[in-house]
Amino acid sequence: MMQNTIPSFHFNTFSNSQSPLAAHELIARSLSTTSTSDEADADERRQRRMISNRESARRSRMRKQKYLDELWSRVIRLRNENRTITDKLNHVSECHDQVVRDNARLKEEASELRRMAIDVGIGSPFSLALTELEEVPCNTAYLRAESTTNQSITNSVNLLY
Repeated sequence: MMQNTIPSFHFNTFSNSQSPLAAHELIARSLSTTSTSDEADADERRQRRMISNRESARRSRMRKQKYLDELWSRVIRLRNENRTITDKLNHVSECHDQVVRDNARLKEEASELRRMAIDVGIGSPFSLALTELEEVPCNTAYLRAESTTNQSITNSVNLLY
């Protein structure tokens, strides 16, 4: 293989003033040029690899930044969603508390109306049925639907008295 890299020289082309030592120097220079070009190729490959590595690192940093941006937008979206759900939960809780208060008030009103009905119609056949109603469980779904109707009836009754 080394024979391919050594240029062919014709020693008879040297003038008498040039010695065989000068020819040896020329061969050594051509070899050093070849090794220099190999080193230049190696340097060039190193440079290309370095540039490629830098580009790869830049792409990696960009991917990481994009991922972090996506995570932050997800955090913000989830916080907003959490706030919305908390607000809805608070509203439902307030509505539940109001229904419980309305239910208790309506039970008191029903009990008072039963007592009044019993007092008015002591000998009435309905008095037994009214006392049996004391034990009937309350249907909250019905009360919720009828609460606005009951309020308007209660307001009307209060206006009459």
